[in-house]
Amino acid sequence: MSDTNARPSIAPDADPAAEPTEEAKIAALVETLSKENADYKDRLLRTLAEMENLRRRTEREIADSRAYGIQAFARDILAVADNMDRALGALDKELREKADAGTKALLDGVELTERELLKVLEKHGVKKFEPLGEKFDPNLHQAMYEVPDPSRPAGTIAQVVQPGYMIGERMLRPALVGIAKGGPKLAPEPLANNDNAGAASQEPQGTN
Repeated sequence: MSDTNARPSIAPDADPAAEPTEEAKIAALVETLSKENADYKDRLLRTLAEMENLRRRTEREIADSRAYGIQAFARDILAVADNMDRALGALDKELREKADAGTKALLDGVELTERELLKVLEKHGVKKFEPLGEKFDPNLHQAMYEVPDPSRPAGTIAQVVQPGYMIGERMLRPALVGIAKGGPKLAPEPLANNDNAGAASQEPQGTN
């Protein structure tokens, strides 16, 4: 016989704090998705910034390549320009006037070729400069010797042994120069003299 005193087992009430509610699950999911979204957004912004920096760097490299890609070739071509200049400089005005028609035609052809060569170099960003009379600048000029020339301020360029060349904003070849010495020194820039003005304001006024 069954025990009449036995009672059916009753499950204890579930603890509400033991299992999260639907609202808590949704809130946790929203928080997780928000963090993931912020992380993806940060990664995207970083990637876009890196791509922009890469684009700018590539543009600079392409521009430099276009401007300075012929630097080595242009430096070699300068030897040709120097030889033409020496050939023309070897004949003074008197010899040219006494030269026959054929020699004059040859000289005219060499001069024309030199001008055309310089024009082509300038078209590609290579410019010639001859700094005669300018103040010596070690960034642009290479001093070869000093020239006793009292007619020029000391420290200025009295002779140009070899012209210089620039390619874009860079030095392709410095100018070889002779520096004047013995002449008047370069005058410093005048400074405002406030002493005279102050003295003038302190002069005693005439008595009546």
